[in-house]
Amino acid sequence: FLLILNTLHNCCFTSYLLEQDFPGMRIGPEPTTDGFIAVMHGETEGVVPGNALVVDPKKPFRKLNAFGNSFLNRFICSQMPNQVLQSISIIDTPGILSGEKQRISRGYDFAEVLRWFGERVDRIILLFDAHKLDISDEFSEAIKAFKGQDDKIRVVLNKADQVDTQQLMRVYGALMWSLGKVINTPEVVRVYLGSFWAKPLQNTENRRLFEAESQDLFRDIQSLPRNAALRKLNDLIKRARLAKVHAYIISYLKKEMPSLFGREKKKEELIMRLPEIYVTLQREHHISPGDFPNVTKMQDMLQHYDFSKFPSLKIKLIESVDKMLATKIAVLMAMIREEESKLPPAMVSGGAFEGSEDGPFGRGYGEGICAGADADDWIVSRDKHRYDEIFYTLMPVNGKITGVNAKKEMMNSRLPNTVLGKIWKLADCNQDGMLDDEEFALAQHLIQIKLEGYELPNELPNHLVPPAHRKNPTADALYNHTED
Repeated sequence: FLLILNTLHNCCFTSYLLEQDFPGMRIGPEPTTDGFIAVMHGETEGVVPGNALVVDPKKPFRKLNAFGNSFLNRFICSQMPNQVLQSISIIDTPGILSGEKQRISRGYDFAEVLRWFGERVDRIILLFDAHKLDISDEFSEAIKAFKGQDDKIRVVLNKADQVDTQQLMRVYGALMWSLGKVINTPEVVRVYLGSFWAKPLQNTENRRLFEAESQDLFRDIQSLPRNAALRKLNDLIKRARLAKVHAYIISYLKKEMPSLFGREKKKEELIMRLPEIYVTLQREHHISPGDFPNVTKMQDMLQHYDFSKFPSLKIKLIESVDKMLATKIAVLMAMIREEESKLPPAMVSGGAFEGSEDGPFGRGYGEGICAGADADDWIVSRDKHRYDEIFYTLMPVNGKITGVNAKKEMMNSRLPNTVLGKIWKLADCNQDGMLDDEEFALAQHLIQIKLEGYELPNELPNHLVPPAHRKNPTADALYNHTED
């Protein structure tokens, strides 16, 4: 499952991923706060209302019935045949506006619904528009609802083409500053910049950046099916640790309660002392503070319970959980790895993911090391006359220069020795420790590629192999024809 939380709910990002509209969507310049939409695969297009959805045993939404009709009337499942939806399902959330009125008029606990979804989805995308950057109080509360799910959160700054480079830097800085106050993690949150809708770019100076960012985001989403089993195992571990902590808290409160008189007064005292109780349990049982539930929320919930009816701590159950975490989880992880190695990696395909890496519009196609891959001639030959002038000043013997002479020239690029060493290995095709004129030209070509900011391959691509070193007998004729 992929959860998309948007300041302006206009479904553009979801329809962009699917490359088609879906039943129940609304698109417009105004924020539409209709409700939650679960976009899932189905043989026919249609919309299933929330009340019917929560009684369907084939759907994982039955527990949402606890949020009542106010929520269910604003929750639908949009089904449609789509290749992307065969691998992932998308939860589209209502738009979040500024102001108290929108927060009150929802009629259900919006943050609790988000928390429910956040605990069960595989990825959470916080979507902001660059030209309408607004982190309202309700949006801040919504982000806080995902506490404990920080590893699932990705931030997307959409429609970044609608501002120029200078404005984009300011918007990016403002977004990072705002997120830093809401997401309390020591790590900097990953923000993807781009224009995720099928419209021409308004400012094209950052096109290459947007393409690189979109490919990174697509790869992250495409990996979700492949790592689904491990994420479920990770959630199981988190729930087991939380259950242990919950047992310690409840049993401690039970133990502190008087047997006959003064129960209500003692209950109020224990609720007030809950932060101190947390510290006591941390020291006594060597538990990390991050494993404990939110203090304020726990205090509110405890108000409605009779502490004297809480169960006592069962040591055997705690030992069973510890044994499971210590031994059985490792066995399950090994089984998952073994099963994954026998199957091809599951990837999201179709929609915007189709051809995102392949074809002439894929990232890096015809650039850097891939330049000349579909050309009839050897691309290095286009500048070989310049490289030959340098080559013959290095005093070649029998048509080759030594490593010492080549090193002096290659060092002029000011690239690190580790990079130059890699270039030497790629260019020395016959591995004789010397370079002929074609190999030297290739080395200079690879240096230029690196200086332009592109990565070098671990193995030399076929289209860059010098004609004299190719196994194809027609290569020399083709090269000579190009030179003529």
